Amino acid sequence: MDQLPLDGGNIVLLLVAAFVILSIFLGVRIVPQADKFVVERFGRLQKVLGPGINLIVPFIDTVAHKVSILERQLPNSRQDAITKDNVLVQVETSVFYRIMAPEKTVYRIRDVDPAIATTVAGIVRSEIGSMELDEVQFNRARLTERIRDSLADVVDDWGIVVTRAELLDVNLDEATRAAMLQQLNAERARRAQVTEAEGLKRAVELKADGDLYAAEQEAKARRVLADAEAYATGVIAAAIAENGLEAAQYQVALKQVEALTKVGEGAGKQTIVVPAQALDAFGDAFRMLRGRGAGGGNV
Repeated sequence: MDQLPLDGGNIVLLLVAAFVILSIFLGVRIVPQADKFVVERFGRLQKVLGPGINLIVPFIDTVAHKVSILERQLPNSRQDAITKDNVLVQVETSVFYRIMAPEKTVYRIRDVDPAIATTVAGIVRSEIGSMELDEVQFNRARLTERIRDSLADVVDDWGIVVTRAELLDVNLDEATRAAMLQQLNAERARRAQVTEAEGLKRAVELKADGDLYAAEQEAKARRVLADAEAYATGVIAAAIAENGLEAAQYQVALKQVEALTKVGEGAGKQTIVVPAQALDAFGDAFRMLRGRGAGGGNV
């Protein structure tokens, strides 16, 4: 096989072919799905290449930075913070983020992870410092949301989006734990005393209500008895008005008989001493009863 002579024309053609091949190689950039390329032209930002095939100007444009846009997680960090009521707590946090605008990230911040970690620590101390310990313990969701919102505002200038920011744990020192346990026991004892006092108060109220009800019922019974006696007195008065002194003497005699009967019903009383006036009363009562039976009159 004959070889072409390497004269000047052939050398030029070879150089041109090599230049074209090199230009294509330098001008075509294939960007992976999880990356973005930052292109510079003479040291200045030219453009950002997205995933796929991209064309740049060879020998002029260069890929200065290759940035991953996958979600990243900062190492879990612990920092001390003091609450509004002067309690020292140790807070553990976890942060996930993504670089969405690499042109901001590479030109505005040098070390992303340490910068975000420092920012998180400052925000956590600031937020916890505005809350009391009880709020930190019982409102972790709200505290986490406030930390995430504050962090998102800061890292937005770096082209970063915070996808998750979690408050994993809040630890107390042993002295604070012991004080809180003592306070919890005292609160339980106080609640027990309050419950017992409320029970005693309720018992007194119920007894007072019962006494009041009994007094009301007794008063009602007395009113009924008084009404009955008043009615009887009215009937007697009407009989006296109708029959005169005879009806009055009849009623007095009946009362005397009833009184002597009750005396005789007493326990252990076998002998009854009856005054002469009482015997006269018996006689009057029997005569009146006999006379009324014969006459058929009513009192």
